[in-house]
Amino acid sequence: MTENAIFGPARNPLTIALLVLAEASILQVASTLDPLRNANRQLGYEAFRWRVVSRDGGPVPLTCGLSLPSSGPLRAAAGADALFIVAGFHQDAVAPPALIRDLHRMAVRFALIGGVDSGPWIMARAGLLDGYRATVHWEDLEDMAARHPAIEVVPDRYVIDRGRVTIGGAGPAADFMLHLIRCRHGAPLARQVAMSFQTIQTPGAVPQIASSLREPGLDPRVAAAAARMEARIDAPETAASTARAVGLSPRQMEKLFRTDFGTTPGAYALNLRLQAARRLLTDTRHPLVEVALRTGFTSPATLSRAFRNAFGISPGSLRRG
Repeated sequence: MTENAIFGPARNPLTIALLVLAEASILQVASTLDPLRNANRQLGYEAFRWRVVSRDGGPVPLTCGLSLPSSGPLRAAAGADALFIVAGFHQDAVAPPALIRDLHRMAVRFALIGGVDSGPWIMARAGLLDGYRATVHWEDLEDMAARHPAIEVVPDRYVIDRGRVTIGGAGPAADFMLHLIRCRHGAPLARQVAMSFQTIQTPGAVPQIASSLREPGLDPRVAAAAARMEARIDAPETAASTARAVGLSPRQMEKLFRTDFGTTPGAYALNLRLQAARRLLTDTRHPLVEVALRTGFTSPATLSRAFRNAFGISPGSLRRG
């Protein structure tokens, strides 16, 4: 839904405050701000303004090793029309309770509050998404739905619901900003901005995983098979079952997977599950038995053997490290 004046045609400048938290990525920041910068260039005037704020008012260390300057702490966001929270890894650590309380208190000052990547987690912890539809990065969808049952969690690239917008990652952030530009200044400008970056806008309602597998030249049956594997990480099916579901024989599917991905369907599916296990081990506190169940392994011992074979380290050693 877009029941918000921010999404109506307008010539007056829109001011956005960007709360960037430690361990966010530079791509998330650029995908949020650069479309607005380009729109200003195309229009010839300052239709969008922005300021970056941080948890403590200092520079923000990003995942690439660079530090992003800021204009001050969260209170420096006052006066902006919209506040966007950009967060990446370890959101519990980078957004302590004091910051969550400040966000809850200041929320009424903004016509729109948004979150990028794991930014929706921060919004949820501040009680800003209860009763709303929302999304988050696809790796966190299940956990967010379990921890926040008052939120209708969906797998879309981005979701607009009244005064809230939640965005699943860097690519969807660019899609949302193109949508915002289109709403305020028309489709021709949004197309010009997209063309400047040699990209196209993907609608928000497209599921994150489905959109990530629409690679040029990728056989659609391979994409469908990969999507099934991703959706069944906790309950994997046999390669033969996947092949039948997408209209291929096992031999045909193996040939296509070797051509498109350079590996077998079984190895591809196992890698998806092991990568999911690694994310859960490093980014959550779930016990090993739960990590095993969530990634389709029959026991922690089975997961440990496969994990050590793939990464040369045990799950317990990775988590301790």
